[in-house]
Amino acid sequence: MATSLLLPIYPPSPRQSLARSYSWLPVRTGSKPVCLTVSRAKTSGGDGEEGVVVVGAGIGGLATAVSLHRLGVRSVVLEQAESLRTGGTSLTLFKNGWRVLDAISVGPQLREQFLEIEGMVVKNGDGRELRSFTFKDEDQSQEVRAVERRVLLETLANQLPPETIRFSSKLKTIQTNANGDTQLELEDGSQLLAKIVIGCDGIRSKVATWMGFSEPKYVGHCAFRGLGFYPEGQPFQNKVNYIYGRGLRAGYVPVSSTKVYWFICFNSPSLGPKITDPAILKTQAKELVRTWPRDLQDLIDLTPDETISRTPLVDRWLWPGVAPPASKGRVVLVGDAWHPMTPNLGQGACCALEDSVVLANKLACAIKGGTESVEEAMESYGSERWSRAFPLTVRANLVGALLQWDNPLVCSVRDNVVIPKLVRLGPMLEHTNFECEPLYGSSKT
Repeated sequence: MATSLLLPIYPPSPRQSLARSYSWLPVRTGSKPVCLTVSRAKTSGGDGEEGVVVVGAGIGGLATAVSLHRLGVRSVVLEQAESLRTGGTSLTLFKNGWRVLDAISVGPQLREQFLEIEGMVVKNGDGRELRSFTFKDEDQSQEVRAVERRVLLETLANQLPPETIRFSSKLKTIQTNANGDTQLELEDGSQLLAKIVIGCDGIRSKVATWMGFSEPKYVGHCAFRGLGFYPEGQPFQNKVNYIYGRGLRAGYVPVSSTKVYWFICFNSPSLGPKITDPAILKTQAKELVRTWPRDLQDLIDLTPDETISRTPLVDRWLWPGVAPPASKGRVVLVGDAWHPMTPNLGQGACCALEDSVVLANKLACAIKGGTESVEEAMESYGSERWSRAFPLTVRANLVGALLQWDNPLVCSVRDNVVIPKLVRLGPMLEHTNFECEPLYGSSKT
């Protein structure tokens, strides 16, 4: 029998203090009735109770918290690091990602900082152009920009009320009680009792492990990534540049007037040792492409040490009937914590952003007295998003496997027949179709 719990709702108005703006609404759940007074998160360790707890302040976690905030539902975000994890390079967002960023009202300010990419050029290792495309020719509504991860995270974090993000809060254990609430124990010994837990803690998610998910699987290739910096201005056209070799590929794309993101993907039968020394990473990356166009070598040389990395590529296939569902009780997963995918379609971050708005809409409706309980809302989210995430994960994996071919005959057919004569960009970008309504202005209760 469905019962209820109380969660805080507030309209995110700058003229009201958070303490004065709460409304209390009963929420239908499938567990025993309980009335829980929810307190604000603290910035240091301690015990407490929270209505909605988001685990992880990455892209998925912050986008989910912002989406809930836009809909008038407050949350607390637990982040294990001492501050936002703003390291790394950039990520490419297609039009589906921008639809979400517009829906949560951060699209315009991000567009001001990053170049719109007009198309793509594909070359082989000798520098011979195999094919070029213009995005608008294939789809007038397409929008592609490479966005610095640091800027995206900071922009999302700045949309949240003060003290929403609780740093130095590394999750240790998870337990549920008889009421269906979730007890979160942190590494510092503090505990939180949460009505709703949203796991956004990445590919090594502790929440996903607790829910019974397997570890993501290594797909057989690794990637070097970096962000080249040209203080006097970068020289490239606003296009994605791909270079395909045998068991090796690379790419680079302008991010802004002075920064260019690059990657090199190579086959490797094992993960290999973890290397963090930037000098060694640069040497290894340059060695892989030593006979390729000089632009790539220069990019690596102009890459600040803090932006270069080497990571194995992994994914998790959510086989129906085999993989657990996206939710368990009132605990649910978002983004890489649920469906890690390889970057071959540029959809990892976009898919996490989509997750965030779909889940926030369904949870907000349940919390505000809709026809579904919280558990039912989570199940609905899982069903809807599985049909989106599973095919994308499989497709990204297969595209990567095809592009990493090392057979010389197969590569010759790819370079002389498949890419120049058979590939059509339009159908390959149909997965970027996604629509969502703006979330701002929806918080009146």
